[in-house]
Amino acid sequence: MKITLVAGARPNFIKIAPLVAQIKLKQATGENIHFRLVHTGQHYDDAMSGQFFKELEIPAPDINLNCGGGSQAEQTAQIMVAFEKDLLQHPTDLVVVVGDVTSTMACTITAKKLQTQVAHVEAGIRSFDMRMPEEINRMVTDSIADIFFTTTPEAGELLMKQGKKAEQIHFVGNVMIDTLLKFQPQFTPPRLYQENKLKKGSYWMLTLHRPSNVDEAKELSQLLQFIGEQAGDAPVIFPLHPRTQKNLRVDKLPDNLLLTAPLGYLEFNYLIQNALGVLTDSGGITEEASILNIPCITLRENTERPETIALGTNVLAGRKPELIQNYMQQIQAGKWKSGQIPEKWDGRAAERIVDVLLQMDL
Repeated sequence: MKITLVAGARPNFIKIAPLVAQIKLKQATGENIHFRLVHTGQHYDDAMSGQFFKELEIPAPDINLNCGGGSQAEQTAQIMVAFEKDLLQHPTDLVVVVGDVTSTMACTITAKKLQTQVAHVEAGIRSFDMRMPEEINRMVTDSIADIFFTTTPEAGELLMKQGKKAEQIHFVGNVMIDTLLKFQPQFTPPRLYQENKLKKGSYWMLTLHRPSNVDEAKELSQLLQFIGEQAGDAPVIFPLHPRTQKNLRVDKLPDNLLLTAPLGYLEFNYLIQNALGVLTDSGGITEEASILNIPCITLRENTERPETIALGTNVLAGRKPELIQNYMQQIQAGKWKSGQIPEKWDGRAAERIVDVLLQMDL
């Protein structure tokens, strides 16, 4: 069996790492399964890409399509053209895409037009917010893929309502949690942790990258100022996504905001694990915070991961000052809910996925 694994952006690398490891384990036992790793180049700098390959023990990709930069449409087109050439040169039994980034959608369309089957890992999740590019990527990918690996039973139910057959859907758990649990013993403090004499529970973590939160410089400055005020004397660590950095007004930042370049996986999750609380507009971080039992405030009006609210430590605040203030005060007072671990978020999702693939006649 020949599989092409596609990754293009930071969240993808976290999700493919356990798949690569599990395929290698099966190969060592004599199973006839082989993979080709395609990096689309959507995230192309070392902090957003190369460092993750090193830390998560992902082998060098068989090819980097180098499709970074440009608008969403330009990047989609670049990826489709480059991936088509690669698939024609290296035919495969199955293309496996993960998550909901531009690479996920673009490579799915390309594979299907070449009559190649596609499996979508993390299928069936929805925010129902068409303003999010990721929502469009999810909908398009799920509409034409062949095999669906889901993180929750609810995701499978949605796919069934949209006409997918039960035999196409496999509830396997969450590959992001596979990576989190495997590498948790290796989490390591970044230099800023010692430099600022930080301690467990003494600081906040903040991440922002959604266009609705960062594309307007004035609104971004107001949000950062408000969060800094609510944090009081506690530092707010703010790793800068490249999109966010472009719109940051340095003269309008609160004194307790600690800016840093994008961090590697092990350093970033060390900071999450030891934070007083997390403020984010990232879906993946809400999953990780919930498993680590760290209070999490999502600065969005909706989420494609409702299980992090129903079972985890997450709440939705949008950009409503009164909600952000109320939730931060609850965390500071130690009055936050404890998270539960969703079903099958046990570190074995990739194992289940590869077992399913090995049983298939592709």
